[in-house]
Amino acid sequence: MPDADGNALPKRPSAVSITSSTSCPTMPNKTADRDPAPSPRRRQHHPPSVVGAHHGMLELASVTIAGYNLEVKDDEGFIGDRASQGAFRDLLDDWRRRCRERGEADPFGKLPSRKLSKKRIDKALADSPNVGADLVNGAIEEFAIELTHIIQRFMRQKSWKGVQRIVVGGGFPESDAGERAILEAAALCHVQELPVQLARLRHEVDDGGLIGWVHLAPAHFVEHDDALLALDIGGTNVRCGVVRFRRDKAEDLSRADVVWREKWRHADDKPSRAALVERLAQMLEEAIEFAHHKKIKLAPFVGIACPGLIREDGTIARGAQNLPGDWAADTFHLPTHLRERLPLIRHQPTQVLMHNDAVVQGLSELPFMRDVKRWAVLTIGTGLGNASYVNNRIDREAVRRIDKRR
Repeated sequence: MPDADGNALPKRPSAVSITSSTSCPTMPNKTADRDPAPSPRRRQHHPPSVVGAHHGMLELASVTIAGYNLEVKDDEGFIGDRASQGAFRDLLDDWRRRCRERGEADPFGKLPSRKLSKKRIDKALADSPNVGADLVNGAIEEFAIELTHIIQRFMRQKSWKGVQRIVVGGGFPESDAGERAILEAAALCHVQELPVQLARLRHEVDDGGLIGWVHLAPAHFVEHDDALLALDIGGTNVRCGVVRFRRDKAEDLSRADVVWREKWRHADDKPSRAALVERLAQMLEEAIEFAHHKKIKLAPFVGIACPGLIREDGTIARGAQNLPGDWAADTFHLPTHLRERLPLIRHQPTQVLMHNDAVVQGLSELPFMRDVKRWAVLTIGTGLGNASYVNNRIDREAVRRIDKRR
């Protein structure tokens, strides 16, 4: 099948579409895939894990996901690799090295920049003027230039053409250094007359990748239940939460919130794939217990956000290399592993749906993007996640409200 940029998506011959007699038609899984299709291989049959939807959906009621996991190369490799938290630390290392070569003392000592805490880097900025602040500001300026270049290149791709606003999420903008880098990139976009606005994710970074599931979950859960379970799996952290719909506060789900959350920095523990999956199941069980204790009417549904290109059958084509073990293995199917491990919720089996983490985090902003036709998200964390969207209609009232604020 062609993707949003006209390229072939690798699809293995025995993939199973997740449908039922009452489900919506299966939509093509368009993504920004640029690799040739892999050799056909026999693979394990995976039973349906959700009714009425499929993994990696692109066509929603009010918005179309134009593409995600976009990979653009230049002579130095994938350009997205130059706008991650690690890339910023590498730039800071370069500035520290130049400082030492001038015979000056390194204010951060001997600890490599990738080992420095966000607090220590931000403290150097807060204590400005000092040598440490000068080094961090140098890295910020270089990072902003790289990010602006990436935005320029992305906006030349078919799935990003016409994007009017980019929401920036992920862990990096949560730090003072990250926020300054985003502000500088926004200024550079303006100077270079790029027709796009940069905006920060309005939710906490720990919540965005969970809240987005209220727009992806089957409608009957949203209409008849109070909350759902969500997982956000990243290369460094895993977040699990109970997400309330709060339709009594806002029909457009703009008031959805996370009432219980647990965060695990798995990168420190270096678990195996099996150990990570077991811990995910335990976190979900704890979330179920919380909802039961608080008498929250929990939908028998789990949304999983994780890196990579997600096939319709819930397997991962590629892009999950920052996770422990081989998540693209033919025999590995995370939705099934979790569904079989979890208890019944209100006497019903748990249904599980999976999508790309940048897509889900971006969808947490959907109610606030009604005034534009095309928009996108960049998530700056262990890697650079990305997704682009096309609203099926523009909310003219939202446009008027924004014009008044201006």
